[in-house]
Amino acid sequence: MSATAAPGTRVTSQVVDSLAALLAQLLRFEGPADAIMSRHFKADRQLGGRDRSLVAEAAFDALRRLASLRWIMQTADPLRAPRLAALIVLARQHGLAALAPRSLRGDERAVKGALEIKLRHAPAAVQAEVPPWLLRLASEQYADAKELLAALALPAPLDLRVNTLKTDRDTVLAELRSATRSHAPLPAQATRFGPDAIRLQEKPALTRWPLYQDGLIEVQDEGSQLVARLVAPRRSEMVVDFCAGAGGKTLALGALMRSTGRLYAFDVHARRLAGLTPRLARSGLSNVHPAAIGSENDARVKRLAGKIDRVLVDAPCSGTGTLRRNPDLKWRFDEQELVRLNGVQRAVLAGAARLVKPGGRLVYSTCSILAQENQQLVEAFVAEHPQFAVLDCAPILAAQDISIDFAARFSPWFVMLPHLHGCDGFFGAILERSK
Repeated sequence: MSATAAPGTRVTSQVVDSLAALLAQLLRFEGPADAIMSRHFKADRQLGGRDRSLVAEAAFDALRRLASLRWIMQTADPLRAPRLAALIVLARQHGLAALAPRSLRGDERAVKGALEIKLRHAPAAVQAEVPPWLLRLASEQYADAKELLAALALPAPLDLRVNTLKTDRDTVLAELRSATRSHAPLPAQATRFGPDAIRLQEKPALTRWPLYQDGLIEVQDEGSQLVARLVAPRRSEMVVDFCAGAGGKTLALGALMRSTGRLYAFDVHARRLAGLTPRLARSGLSNVHPAAIGSENDARVKRLAGKIDRVLVDAPCSGTGTLRRNPDLKWRFDEQELVRLNGVQRAVLAGAARLVKPGGRLVYSTCSILAQENQQLVEAFVAEHPQFAVLDCAPILAAQDISIDFAARFSPWFVMLPHLHGCDGFFGAILERSK
């Protein structure tokens, strides 16, 4: 924990008050953190851009490191003492000296005391910044669980997918690295694995860029982009993105298909699917057909039974692989919810499987690190559906000049983890139907 102010950082009382008000809402865990933060900033219009960034970064830090925040606050509950919690969070980030004297309001001793508490005597789950149930499951599954959970407690970079229908990665990299009227030069880098992926450590206001407005780039984690590559769709095929959501993977699939064939984007949440509409308009794709469905047994799904070449099931999941971006999930989710989701996942996978024609493929994926939602679920499905066989993911990617060494540890599965691969946690399995 830092006790030295970061150069140039000055935390005002207004920042502390805004963060305290935000934490009082966030720590009830009554909804997604990003939605709560959006409402908060719309109501608090007096904050300038710099102060808003300080509050947002501190709020995410509080969620990432909530276990240790509770531990060092000792008898005080962050929800019941949100201003003290805000001071401690900001002091951990920027140092006590960065806090304006007026902002402390007599709490300096309490903040200093909290900063001096060492975590080496804290329970293992506190040190790992996760609930005990998640530490137990991760430790049972991963020999390097400590490193994995430490990586999931860090902020994530910003990954972009280049829309190859309109441009190429080298052109976009050159644009990002040069000064333009819309942005200063950015140290953009090609990622390790994704052929169309670019990584930024900074998080600029993308929506103002011509690159974004003209559909040349989309925000998408490298691991998510590689899931689309597992599908490996061919031109003129019929493909279904069965749980399309706002359509990130749909757009990636459409680009891989070069806007040919037919690509159906299904989802049971019409509101989420509506988010695909403006993205689709920017992308230049003409082969995508979005449709809200009532369930995996919808009549529109039944009409396509046995006719589809490739089906992607990006199943609803715990989101434990995305804790770098969505740290509130680890506090909003529990083992009871995991059991409920497993039932949903089994039903969705079985429903989507009916679409696949003989010789076709089904790709099951999640952004979870837990075997219960991944390997174990797929193995149970294949045992019940012998017409499907698991294919090795590595050769499918290698055929697209993507080399990832999954080795015996993960093969035949697709497994991406932040401490090993630098992206969010993702799982993928490729199943081929024989008859």
